[in-house]
Amino acid sequence: MKINHTRIKVRDIVDGYTDNQQTGQVSGMNGKLDIRPAYQREFVYKDKQRDSVLETIQKGFPLNVIYWAKTGADTFEVLDGQQRTISICQYCNDEFSIDFRYFHNLTPEEKDVILDYELDVYQCEGTDKEKLDWFQIINIAGEKLTNQELRNAVYAGTWLSDAKKRFSARNCAAERLAKDYLTGSAIRQDYLETAISWIAAKENTTIEDYMAKHQNDSNAGALWSYFSSVIEWVKSVFPEYRKEMKGVEWGLLFNEFGTQFPDVATTEAEVKRLMMDEDVTAKKGIYEYILSGREKTLSIRAFTPNQKREAYERQNHKCPYCEAEGVDKEWKIDEMEADHITPWHSGGRTISENCKMLCKSHNRQKGGI
Repeated sequence: MKINHTRIKVRDIVDGYTDNQQTGQVSGMNGKLDIRPAYQREFVYKDKQRDSVLETIQKGFPLNVIYWAKTGADTFEVLDGQQRTISICQYCNDEFSIDFRYFHNLTPEEKDVILDYELDVYQCEGTDKEKLDWFQIINIAGEKLTNQELRNAVYAGTWLSDAKKRFSARNCAAERLAKDYLTGSAIRQDYLETAISWIAAKENTTIEDYMAKHQNDSNAGALWSYFSSVIEWVKSVFPEYRKEMKGVEWGLLFNEFGTQFPDVATTEAEVKRLMMDEDVTAKKGIYEYILSGREKTLSIRAFTPNQKREAYERQNHKCPYCEAEGVDKEWKIDEMEADHITPWHSGGRTISENCKMLCKSHNRQKGGI
């Protein structure tokens, strides 16, 4: 790995600045600097962060080091520093003002202060692997990259470019279709990561393996088709939207139950009943429970210490299962665990009268009595 330290004036970087809203490509230095390579995120700085970059330059204070990777004889791409670079270019291109003054409102002297400011730049030259390794190492400051953004750096290509248009841009197709069902942010790659994790699970592989396999595909149509099918299935099975549906691992449920279409009226009645059940503490888990019957997804409310103590004293410190086997033994309370006399799924409530204390061995066996 060859690394060159240099200083680049702002006027050179902003020269020929372009931001193609359709392709997402951002470049400077008359096309010689790729400011937003395929693996980079969209601009995510808030106004205060953006303004601080320009105020730092206007005061002549040093900015953090910026890292470039050499891509040709005299061409480069930004490895780290995209947000700062775009902030500078946008201001010099009159895209925002600071204290109600755009760049064109500045005096010639004030403009020169900005344009003659020298950015501290490290340029690296090496193999793709060396550059990507370095990229991960320097990702330690500023707007730290997410795991998916780091994966994007490794698996950049035609497939990723198309996938990002569908899942990672503001007002992208995934956001329009499913923002109420997904957590996170499109521009921080959360939607893309979720979609890939779902389809990767379906194919019994990892996100990395899936991206590696499809890196050079011409488009991400298969991923989009799968994702669309997941969301349409959810809307057909659970047409009554509730906020608890946001963030459910719908793709994993689709992989397991996607061929099932239970009666909508019956399903809605069950959802409503469980939402009203105070013993169900994980309301988000209701949807998986309805499909799978796995009670653990509901996190049924546990008995309180007082309820356990009451049952423990009522049983004279003994386990009814042990007594049924002819074992007359008193247990310490911390050697026992609480269980429902009438199971929750059979209508039993988490109340004192429905609590029994079992020795830990029998509680795990759940033998009938």
